Amino acid sequence: MQPTLLILAAGMGSRYGGLKQLDPMGPNGETVLDYSVFDAIRAGFGKVVFVIRRDFAEAFKSAVGDKFAGQIEVAYAYQDLADLPKGFSIPEGREKPWGTTHAVRAARDEIDTPFAVINADDFYGQDAYQQLAQHFEQNATEPELRTCMVGYRLDNTLSEHGSVNRGLCHVEQGALQAVEEHCTIARDANGVVRGDNLAGESVEIAPEAIVSMNFWGFSPALFPSLEEHFIEFLEAHGNEMKSECYIPTVIDTLIQSEQTTCAVIETSGAWFGVTYPNDKPFVQSSIRELITSGDYPEKL
Repeated sequence: MQPTLLILAAGMGSRYGGLKQLDPMGPNGETVLDYSVFDAIRAGFGKVVFVIRRDFAEAFKSAVGDKFAGQIEVAYAYQDLADLPKGFSIPEGREKPWGTTHAVRAARDEIDTPFAVINADDFYGQDAYQQLAQHFEQNATEPELRTCMVGYRLDNTLSEHGSVNRGLCHVEQGALQAVEEHCTIARDANGVVRGDNLAGESVEIAPEAIVSMNFWGFSPALFPSLEEHFIEFLEAHGNEMKSECYIPTVIDTLIQSEQTTCAVIETSGAWFGVTYPNDKPFVQSSIRELITSGDYPEKL
């Protein structure tokens, strides 16, 4: 059974200042998304589902989705603020969606195979897709709720142009033991990496720490657990104007309650992302280097 690639592309990229998902990065106008789907296709994925918003659906389909229609099955799911479990409603004044858990949940009716989850604006490298596809194949008979993630060194994921958010991982013997979301991670004036944990405390973080870049591997059996956790989140934080429910927090809860195990997949591939406008030249030059080395064709 070929796996599915689920791409979270509903965000406007507020720190970046526009629809960075549609911003050309390759020499012939390719977006980071184009490279992600290209890597998934050659790794053996059979379907891609884009989680987007309805207000830019037509532009997105025309610029991104349509070009892959003949190469892989393409589907869309919509992250809608009003898409909530029964009994819940949007609090007055809330405009922001509910985070990555809400985004993955939006695709619940489009996925019936093992699936990977990625961000739309991150370049993960072809090795990551190949490793994950191989993991799915080798673990096809394992318990359905078993999960996995591709991990990266924190210092290889920072931006020189501002802070970032990362899920900080505790790994033992190749398995994820705990993950906690940290916000506003950046080097301070002394070069020390610091970030805010979920309690709002500023803490020092080791540069070699393994972080989640939101590249996860799941089975459809995740969705009932996702729903349960999201309901608990809404009961506790649903009336807050900017609260978000993060996938790393869901997985951490499942691990701590011994409902799942999560393998951490090592990758030799490069990661880079576009969080701020000044990140764009670096991404463009990095893609050019990969083309020169033969990892990617001149034109997708």
